[in-house]
Amino acid sequence: MATERTSKSGRNWGSLFPPLTWLREYKASYLPADMVAGVTLAAYAVPVSMAYAGLAGVPPVEGLYCYLFAGLAYFLLGTSRQLAIGPTSAIAMLIGGGLATAAGGDPARLAALAAGTALLTAAICFVAWLFRLNQLVNFISETNLVGFKAGAALTIAVSQMPKVLGVPGGGEGFFDRLWKIVSQVREANLWIVGVAVCALILLWLGERFLPGRPTALAVVVLGIAAAAFLPLSGHGVALTGQLPEGLPRVGMPDVSFKDMDDLLELAFACFLLMFVESIAAARTFALKHKTPLDPRQELLGLGAANLAAGMGHGFVVAGGLSQSAVNDKAGARSPLALPVASVALVCVLLFLTGPLALLPQAILGAIVLMAVKGLIDLKEIRHLWRVSRFDLYVAVVALVGVLILGILKGVILAAIVSVLMLLRRGSHPYVAFLGRIPGTDRFSDMARHPDNDKVPNFLIFRVYANILYFNTEFIQEAVMQRLESEAGPVKFVVWDLSTSPNMDVPGARSVRILHQKLRDRGVPLRLAEMTSFERDLLRGEGVDETVGEISRFATIQSAIDELAGGVVKA
Repeated sequence: MATERTSKSGRNWGSLFPPLTWLREYKASYLPADMVAGVTLAAYAVPVSMAYAGLAGVPPVEGLYCYLFAGLAYFLLGTSRQLAIGPTSAIAMLIGGGLATAAGGDPARLAALAAGTALLTAAICFVAWLFRLNQLVNFISETNLVGFKAGAALTIAVSQMPKVLGVPGGGEGFFDRLWKIVSQVREANLWIVGVAVCALILLWLGERFLPGRPTALAVVVLGIAAAAFLPLSGHGVALTGQLPEGLPRVGMPDVSFKDMDDLLELAFACFLLMFVESIAAARTFALKHKTPLDPRQELLGLGAANLAAGMGHGFVVAGGLSQSAVNDKAGARSPLALPVASVALVCVLLFLTGPLALLPQAILGAIVLMAVKGLIDLKEIRHLWRVSRFDLYVAVVALVGVLILGILKGVILAAIVSVLMLLRRGSHPYVAFLGRIPGTDRFSDMARHPDNDKVPNFLIFRVYANILYFNTEFIQEAVMQRLESEAGPVKFVVWDLSTSPNMDVPGARSVRILHQKLRDRGVPLRLAEMTSFERDLLRGEGVDETVGEISRFATIQSAIDELAGGVVKA
């Protein structure tokens, strides 16, 4: 018995601290691959995190702080073997847009609020883990994310155009900013445009011919060299400027309780986007490598990552698909690549902040533009156009919502649209009217299979949804309208419940109501193919006293035989 308790305790500790599980399977031969992957990830993180920090409106070095601390925390509690944790473009834009007004133009204040948002996001993760709310993000559908990401990509691209054109930009919202840029194009600095275009070409070539390699780092090195040997700054090319040397001070950001209360809405939006984005990326690599993934434990790992980022004066982080792809293609075999990347970033912060000061900001803008290009999934949009116009319209609503309302409200709108879509589909379920499959005792939808044999004098139907309080009236109306529109006389109705595995009390009562409506017309109703839960509920509501016997043996054919007195045969 003691051995069994110990074994169970070991499994519990292993689920809470995943390294206790995967380290037992770790082989020494994995270490070189993880070290190479970690260094490669750090090389990718340096330019990208600095660029995303600019999106968030905080100093570039704080993007490095995010990668430095978040990966270490996720290593201890996360379950994905390949997921890389750091800033992402959509979340960085969400932070920048959500805090621009609250910070009042004070960069130090904005940085503190960004760190506070990371801490609040971590707190939401821990609460969601405690109450097993990892299914909450399922209310944001993939269709919504297609539209949201496209809208975010366009918003981010417009925000970076002043940086790559050398114009002042300005304006509030996507369309105002776009108009300002169009009106200022003639003022573009050709030196800045030249630097940005060269960077974009090199980044595209690297993506095309050297996938998975740290091309962005090579572009950064070339940009620093160009700034050192060419008179770029003399021609108006803005440089990154001096970065703080050394490691950051770890501690609480300078925010009050009132600040935290004001940040709650933004933090919740960040949580939704962060968790959806991270789980999507983690599942991609878990399926590829056939490795385990625990979505609930991911809440704990991502919460710890954001806690570490906030305490390290960073901002909200997530598991991004692009950075995880870099980690995977570089050969990562385990989460050990993340602390290796953190050690490499420590070296950057201690010894390489001087050269990074010469980096042209136009190159950071080009890196962001290349990164967000992948957020616009034209292939998926074309697929939605072909297979489901309804889902396409949902994606368009999310896209337009982001462009008009901004990223923060766009995330919330995406969640609301997802819930409304769920309710709409649940409240307007498909009601199929059935005919006999020729030569069998089986029945299927007449609308899809017009060659089915219609059973004379019978109306047979099934509902492709649970029978719940918000769809009962729709179902009753659909049946009564079909009854009115039938060409021949309808003497009997059979309700097949095989596609409605669940039912609530109002749903059970609606069966009795439908029975009464049909009885007033002299048409009896019988039920078939009920689950045990439905049978118990229907009996409890007394439906068996009016509709007839509630039996686990009831089939469509048995109901037909009973009602027709055995006259109707297969």
